[in-house]
Amino acid sequence: MRTARRGTTAPKTLAARLVAGLAALIGLVVVGALCPGTAVAQSPAGRAPAQGRSAGAQAAGLHIAEGRLVEGNGNDFVMRGVNHAHTWYPGETQSLADVKALGANSVRVVLSDGYRWSENGPEDVAAVIERCKANRLICVLEVHDTTGYGEDAAAGTLDHAADYWIGLKDVLAGQEDYVVVNIGNEPWGNTDPAGWTEPTVAAVKKLRAAGLQHTIMVDAPNWGQDWQGVMRAEAQSVHDADPTGNLIFSIHMYSVYDTAQEITDYLNAFVDAKLPILIGEFGGPADQYGDPDEDTMMAAAEQFGLGYLAWSWSGNTDPILDLALDFDPSRLSDWGERIFHGVDGIAQTSKEATVYGGGAPDTQAPTAPGTPTATAVTDSSVTLGWTAATDDTAVTGYDVVRLGAGAETTVASSATTTATVTGLTPGTAYTFAVRARDAAGNRSAASVAVEVTTDEGGGTPGGACSVGYRVVGEWPGGFQGEMAVRNTGSAAVGPWTLAFAFTDGQTITNMWGGTATQNAGAVSVAPASYTATIPAGGTVTLGFTAQKGGTNTAPAAFSLNGAACATT
Repeated sequence: MRTARRGTTAPKTLAARLVAGLAALIGLVVVGALCPGTAVAQSPAGRAPAQGRSAGAQAAGLHIAEGRLVEGNGNDFVMRGVNHAHTWYPGETQSLADVKALGANSVRVVLSDGYRWSENGPEDVAAVIERCKANRLICVLEVHDTTGYGEDAAAGTLDHAADYWIGLKDVLAGQEDYVVVNIGNEPWGNTDPAGWTEPTVAAVKKLRAAGLQHTIMVDAPNWGQDWQGVMRAEAQSVHDADPTGNLIFSIHMYSVYDTAQEITDYLNAFVDAKLPILIGEFGGPADQYGDPDEDTMMAAAEQFGLGYLAWSWSGNTDPILDLALDFDPSRLSDWGERIFHGVDGIAQTSKEATVYGGGAPDTQAPTAPGTPTATAVTDSSVTLGWTAATDDTAVTGYDVVRLGAGAETTVASSATTTATVTGLTPGTAYTFAVRARDAAGNRSAASVAVEVTTDEGGGTPGGACSVGYRVVGEWPGGFQGEMAVRNTGSAAVGPWTLAFAFTDGQTITNMWGGTATQNAGAVSVAPASYTATIPAGGTVTLGFTAQKGGTNTAPAAFSLNGAACATT
């Protein structure tokens, strides 16, 4: 994730940057020819596929051999892909199909262990893996909660991240052909080698002791950018500490290595030492923030046969799409055009993993779910249940849609065969149906519809809950908000659903403490694992960021599990 930067560089035209990048690469080759003591990586075009592995016998699935990432058959696999912030945009199930259609062979999927964002648990991660496989993408799974936190924190550390992966052991089992485990994103800026080396080695050993045999990806320190050269100096000792030898290093190149010479020197140091490396994040608008020359990065990666994963299809800054929340693959930003269609871009250099055998993508939709039945009808909510749909691969979720005026609107999503729709109006008739989704994002036909009329209501507001809402910070086009939800009753509440409505077009883009589902202005919030129960007299705090227009009126009313809350 783009965070800290080191200074700025003078603007360069794209043409000048391409010339500089090619000149630097040519210069390296010439120096290698003139000075036999200078190490220069051999072009992969002239190198036979790596065989065997450094730690012993041939491995099944993706693994490291002779400093290269290879498949189970020993052939090189070079990642060409993007990052996708799944934990921030869990409803964007079509994104991986769009990424594949543009030519990628890999995707790095942003997950959370629940420390900073809503947790991505086993069911959700299993669905992500199946969606990657359905779209023939190698899946790099990474937990994002280790960014920006010190080693003394109770959570947000590599050790905490290792526990998260161990909790997913059953989901990851048997997926070595398709999944790479990126332990933790951008460890905080350590000042001495031991601050990165020791926690990294401990986390790797912990995963191996738990039985995980997958290729493990390790991010550099200093927010992934290794500006002190710690990873370059300590990579050999970290690699040697992995009893399987199945480990690859990741450098996030933003503004630290910002000339052609620095870029090629850094990458070549690993290639020459036969230490596996790829560019795990890079990119953005040309010359913004003094960013380095991404074209040279792609050219260098192509020259050395290294992988790269661009930031980001749906990230917080510098999106590949023209508008991050639009998710229209036909509307690439300038950066998106460069990463996919540039001279050394994904579409030109990507090679599909042989494990997929070049088969066609999944286009078969699931069957329609059974007719939903309504229970727990209140004046503002209803719970729907239905029989499961079937699919040729796997059903990964369901969307509840409201029908009316010749249109349908998604009002709730669920990974199971039940869902609660909130934010309804008392004494009002609604018509609902359900559609199923599979791993490739195919949607089924709608189920038979069911009609539901909410109760008339008339309860006393504020009898069991209160909500304090405030704007923490505001900027052009967006803001950060906070909600303190207090249980004023005499018994614990949980699980719970908080419902409210924005009236000025505000759109939540990220939430911590819960998961928000928004339909137009209506917002429904489900708890995170660590906020699932509100004790009597207790309070949970939800934070979020959102887009806004010229005005930013606070919600006028809130309800908790269908009961109106007082506002404070």
